[in-house]
Amino acid sequence: MHNPPFPQQSGALTLAGPVGPLDVVVDLPEADVAVQPVVAIVCHPLSTEGGSMHNKVVTMAARSLRDLGIATVRFNFRSVGESAGTFDNGVGEQDDLKAVAAWVRAQRPGQALWLAGFSFGAYVSLRAAGELQPTTLISIAPPAGRWGFDGVQPPAQWLVIQGEEDEIVDPQAVYDWLDGLDAPHELVRMPDTSHFFHRKVVDLRGALIHGVKQWLPNPAPDAAPDPA
Repeated sequence: MHNPPFPQQSGALTLAGPVGPLDVVVDLPEADVAVQPVVAIVCHPLSTEGGSMHNKVVTMAARSLRDLGIATVRFNFRSVGESAGTFDNGVGEQDDLKAVAAWVRAQRPGQALWLAGFSFGAYVSLRAAGELQPTTLISIAPPAGRWGFDGVQPPAQWLVIQGEEDEIVDPQAVYDWLDGLDAPHELVRMPDTSHFFHRKVVDLRGALIHGVKQWLPNPAPDAAPDPA
């Protein structure tokens, strides 16, 4: 199949993946937001536990980036939704991400590529970062101690957000792993926050926006607060 062009308005599309079609949603910043020369790909949590590109943490992360003027791309890993294939323990899922990134770079040459991921999506994006060389990486609840992170090569602009009451990923395992890395990173510890950020997704938005604003190619004013 032939891949479509990068859309001029937000919407769903289908890309050719390594083992068949991939479900993709592209969302563009609102018309009143200054556009940044950046496209961010956001990766979802564990496929076998119901993770998809519609997960609330994934959608909030994407929304937060759009509030800063960044176009976002969410997609379903193989075996999720209408994406073809079977779950591959993060190996084939890296190939899915690489296929989406290749399309983004072909369609938006000259623009910066950012990667973001939540839980399993943080694992996949970290494993692929050495090859893809994103300008910025955002890791939300990276599952250190549950998946192998040996040899990862995060970029210098790396934001890690971790809930301190995470019941799935051991927060201390994340902190110890980060302390053992010879890699610069910005760590945000969110108190009273569970793995799925229950009642904390708005706080997550604030942490993400505050954490990455310093890395925007064009300085941006403070994002508008959520309406009451």
